[in-house]
Amino acid sequence: MEANAIGYLAAGFGAGLIILGASFGIGKLAAAAMDASGRQPEVAGQVRTSMLIAAALIEGATFFALAICIILATK
Repeated sequence: MEANAIGYLAAGFGAGLIILGASFGIGKLAAAAMDASGRQPEVAGQVRTSMLIAAALIEGATFFALAICIILATK
């Protein structure tokens, strides 16, 4: 197997792990936000805002990690 092929394989595996981690993180975040909204409906707007900010931060870190995988795959 060539070194490039191993690099592509590792980048694909890394990208898959990144996406899995981000999806589990956002899923847990949304579940906790829905639980909090159900327990205290009067603060649902604040919880939703906090959830969206946290989800955006998770997505940002995910895109950064995916960019690193792409850069490493092309070297």
